[in-house]
Amino acid sequence: MNLIQLFTAVSVTLSGAALAADGHNHSHEHKGLQGGVVVEANHLDFELVAKPDTIKLYVRDHDKPLSVKDGSAKLTLLSGTDKLEVTLAPAGDALEAKGTFAVTQGTKAIAVVSIPGKKVATVRFVVQ
Repeated sequence: MNLIQLFTAVSVTLSGAALAADGHNHSHEHKGLQGGVVVEANHLDFELVAKPDTIKLYVRDHDKPLSVKDGSAKLTLLSGTDKLEVTLAPAGDALEAKGTFAVTQGTKAIAVVSIPGKKVATVRFVVQ
């Protein structure tokens, strides 16, 4: 094995280890603090609390609430053949929409979340 092949092999091995570690602290749990479903995207935790009259989306960064003051989200609810698009706006510590929503166990939700200073996140949930 010549020097270039050895260097390439070492680089590939170290790159794989770096990608596996990805610098993200996995010691925290991804559990719902508000009784909702939690999904991680873009190194943030998104918790969806879906009720028949209110939908809330909480955002946390390493277990700390992230301000959603100037944020927004577009949420698509898929329940059987029904599809409903909802806009979530800041309301206290969450993005929220009020209305009448057909959310039952198994309802799928896709949120496109915009928070200033963060990468736009597309997050997929299944209501439990």
